Amino acid sequence: MAVLSDEQRAILDFERQWWRYSGGKAAEIEQHLGMTPVAYYRELNAIIDLPGALEHDPTLVRRLQRARTLRRRSRSVRAFRLAHAH
Repeated sequence: MAVLSDEQRAILDFERQWWRYSGGKAAEIEQHLGMTPVAYYRELNAIIDLPGALEHDPTLVRRLQRARTLRRRSRSVRAFRLAHAH
């Protein structure tokens, strides 16, 4: 069993529930986690590749991994189209 740190679990838990808070997501990240949104997303992106993350919240982690894969594919397609537009 791969163990996540308390901070890593807090980030995953926040991502699962952030919409329940009253403010915008960036402000809530700073208020609840004490980190910038850039640092939050960088850390979240790394966390979802850890085996412990999948054990902690498989549904959330799979959803985030799928979304990341789709974003990467979309960027690749756009880059290819731009490179071959002429």
